[in-house]
Amino acid sequence: MTDLTLFTPAGVLLKAAPLRLAAERLKALGFTVKTDEAALAKHQRFGGNDEIRLSAVHRVAQEAPSIAMATRGGYGLTRLLDRLDWKLLARSVARGTRWVGYSDMTALQMGLWAHAQAPTWCGPLAADDFGREVLDEVTPDCFVEAMSGELEAIGFRTEAGFDGLQAAGVLWGGNLTVLMSLLGTPHWPVVKGGVLFVEDVNEHPYRVERMLLQLHQAGVLARQKAVVLGAISDWRPSPMDRGYTLKSAVDHLRSVSKTPILTGLPFGHVSTKVTMPFGRKVTLLVDGRDALLGW
Repeated sequence: MTDLTLFTPAGVLLKAAPLRLAAERLKALGFTVKTDEAALAKHQRFGGNDEIRLSAVHRVAQEAPSIAMATRGGYGLTRLLDRLDWKLLARSVARGTRWVGYSDMTALQMGLWAHAQAPTWCGPLAADDFGREVLDEVTPDCFVEAMSGELEAIGFRTEAGFDGLQAAGVLWGGNLTVLMSLLGTPHWPVVKGGVLFVEDVNEHPYRVERMLLQLHQAGVLARQKAVVLGAISDWRPSPMDRGYTLKSAVDHLRSVSKTPILTGLPFGHVSTKVTMPFGRKVTLLVDGRDALLGW
């Protein structure tokens, strides 16, 4: 059986029940589950103060389980980046640990690639996904197949206009807001010829456009083979929009960037999500509106 450790590196878990449910479901899927001793720690909006969470990340890295899955996202890893022992984390990856998550875990995943080119996995969180009252079939099935090595590609429907597109490069990215907070820091990886994917939650399309425009103006988009948008979820329209939508934002970005910008990736703050490798070379193929991302 595959050993899996649940730990809390960022936001606080207000209740223990979702974590217990997640552990039960993961055990039912065949994993040997351990919950880190500080997983339910609380300090303000964080899963314990900075020292507790830093120690938790380092403790998991030292134990080097097969899978290290964050309990939830939120905010908190950015506080730790300057103090994380990147060599220790990289050694855990070399020993076989797959760090899994999304949302605030983007900070750790970006940092690991920037400091050590150590690959991770973008996938579900314990409480936020496996701890949901209703869990769909796609998310756990995709996660199990990815962790077993059986999953080699994911497919999704994108917009018309990209038929015949072929792009190959390192897959990287994650939560757009977290990603943007790292631009210009030592924790930002320089990726050329990659496939960049982004997702976000509670961010209006104009904010998404502004962040992607910053990546364009910083030359990041031009260095990529393709950009793939996941879910931009739970934002509220404004009376000021006057017809402006997420499609408007994407259309404008396409007008200023020569890099193909695709939509439709089933990933982000939504109930159904795939599991993908961060830092692994992938091939993106589009046939009509059917896109295939393989590794």
